[in-house]
Amino acid sequence: MSTFNNHRGYARTFEEKKLTLGLIFPIEAYESSIPEMDLEQQIQLAKLAEKQQFASLFVRDVPLNDPTFGDAGQMYDPWVYLSHIAAHTNDIALGTASAITSFQHPLNLAKSAASFDRISGERLLLGLATGDRPIEFNVFGADRENRAELFQETFYAAKKAWSTSYPTINTERVSLNGEADILPKPMLKDIPTFVTGRSGQSLEWIAENGDGWIGYPRGIHEQAKIIRDWRAFTDKFKPFTQSLYIDLLDDPDADPTPIHLGFRSGHRFLIEFLKGLEAVGVNHVIIALKFATRPMEDVLQELGEYVIPHFPALQIQSDRTQQ
Repeated sequence: MSTFNNHRGYARTFEEKKLTLGLIFPIEAYESSIPEMDLEQQIQLAKLAEKQQFASLFVRDVPLNDPTFGDAGQMYDPWVYLSHIAAHTNDIALGTASAITSFQHPLNLAKSAASFDRISGERLLLGLATGDRPIEFNVFGADRENRAELFQETFYAAKKAWSTSYPTINTERVSLNGEADILPKPMLKDIPTFVTGRSGQSLEWIAENGDGWIGYPRGIHEQAKIIRDWRAFTDKFKPFTQSLYIDLLDDPDADPTPIHLGFRSGHRFLIEFLKGLEAVGVNHVIIALKFATRPMEDVLQELGEYVIPHFPALQIQSDRTQQ
């Protein structure tokens, strides 16, 4: 049995041999790198996603707008924005895809994550990543060549800080020798923490240490091989998550045409594609709608009516309702 079966976000999202669906903010289409992010509209769409039985909502951690990258994400600080969304939802899992480990102190990140997991009622799915944009490493004065080591340092320090009172942690950036403590502790003394991409790590390290893996969109056969190779290093169930950009067309029978990191199609092809991912071991798909050509409300309504019933959230009701 997983440590996280009693974690509300994890339990809603992950089960072996099943696939669920999530969304990533901003839930809007935008051509430039900077979205509109109308807060009232985003809250209404988040509530609709929860009602439609999406399992999760994710944000990205984009410290700086790099105009050469072409996407500023949801713009707001991920912890502030997730807290805003948590205050307006009850049960949907809330995740980072992903919090960057290279530009902040490991204990600051550990405290932010633990605070949000408690505030949200154990709904945090914590994706971690090294970051990879050279401009950000230059601005923050971080050694890009050392990002894999910084990732491991943050991962180990956070896990120790959550699980242990007055821990001893001595790393490049942390010198803690039992004289102080990180508060609050997560309710379970742990938070489901996922490696994003490779983050400079081997498949064996990811399988042994991560509570799951967040990967990138690939063809089904290539994804199947990567999942199989990764899971060969562990006998525990650890969920595999991937992102997917879609543009859901009016015609339900429309054949797929490629877009960046995904495709545009009707909902019938989308359902069959997702079933293919489920068959090869994908457990969660985070849908991005940046390239959508229809109103968001229409897209979410159609997904809720036709697609989500095949891949519904695993836990809908809660005994802890936000006031």
